[in-house]
Amino acid sequence: MQVGYCGNVHPGQTLEEVKHNLTKYTLKVKAQVYPNRLMPIGLWLSATAAKELDEPECLLGFKDWLAEHGLLPYTLNGFPYGDFHQEIVKHDVYRPTWGDPSRMEYTIRLAEILDTLLPEGVDGTISTLPLAWPVEGNHSYAEDQQFWSSCAKHLKNCAERLDRIQQTSGRNIFVCIEPEPGCMLDTWDDVVGFFDQHLLADSKSADLIRKHIGVCHDVCHSAVMFEKQSTAVNEYKKAGIKIGKVQVSSAVAVDFESGDELNCNHKIEQLRGFAEPKYLHQTSIRTGDDIEFYEDLSIALDANPNPTGLWHVHFHVPIFSNEFDLIGTTQADIKHCVEAILQSNEPMPHFEIETYAWNVLPDHLKQDSLAEGIAKEITWFNELISAPI
Repeated sequence: MQVGYCGNVHPGQTLEEVKHNLTKYTLKVKAQVYPNRLMPIGLWLSATAAKELDEPECLLGFKDWLAEHGLLPYTLNGFPYGDFHQEIVKHDVYRPTWGDPSRMEYTIRLAEILDTLLPEGVDGTISTLPLAWPVEGNHSYAEDQQFWSSCAKHLKNCAERLDRIQQTSGRNIFVCIEPEPGCMLDTWDDVVGFFDQHLLADSKSADLIRKHIGVCHDVCHSAVMFEKQSTAVNEYKKAGIKIGKVQVSSAVAVDFESGDELNCNHKIEQLRGFAEPKYLHQTSIRTGDDIEFYEDLSIALDANPNPTGLWHVHFHVPIFSNEFDLIGTTQADIKHCVEAILQSNEPMPHFEIETYAWNVLPDHLKQDSLAEGIAKEITWFNELISAPI
């Protein structure tokens, strides 16, 4: 079982900045959790950094640098294409879409990089966005059949390139579509439907697709959509879609059904601390059997001055915490996900801890040392998976 953390928590557009972050943070984490062995690390390489690695000498030099420092780049996060730490990210993280050839080219470039970086005999995974945010200006991708076809075509082309890599090096690089709240694919049901109706519709390419294209199951995203972890895992298995990667993450959860008015007001005040402007914090509110979705927490708060129900918010909070005063988390879903995967008897996916929002947490929740916070997360998860299920 490979367990590491995702490098998208660190800002850095260039390769030099990536190496700086690995030196400044990752090696400190390694000294705490994996001092005497290779440390798995999920690299995030922006399109700029990936382009730099087109130069063979640069790529081989980076491979030697990683090996020298005892770092194993077992997976790449291919979701953010551009600057994931600009002042305001919001919907920019979904650009370019899978309808744009540049998304396919970037993903193939990452696969070629990963094929070179990994030691012989080790397979790799790449997570990627769930096609697009459904609306761009006045255009609805969800209603654009040509867009769906273009996404499927580009993913099939990607699978063909991945197969050529495997034929050459013997290594399987597996691209994992990551459903996210509000996106074109935001639930297991959406993913299964896309595979059935588009990716697997041509029986001649179905085996190739299953071999190289699968799912990245983000626990936080699934929890925000109020999915039962075992249901999602089992439905992917039933559909023959492999979970190649699990992003271990936890969402904000607030129960407005309990407590008096004063207690409720305190919850609202604390929840507002998570409505920061950099990232999109999609919010689902469940009241009884009904679920209402908002694309951002600030919109949900404005629309519900007297909130009711159970709120799940897409804000990746430290996985070792199950509450922050009156604010809860979906930490329990992590255990439920691991249990479901172990019981599925499917090949073990890569596990990548992805708490990228440390620097935008409310001030009283920020850690004095980012490296210590990440190390604490890895330690917590390693203890979870080593405990009897």
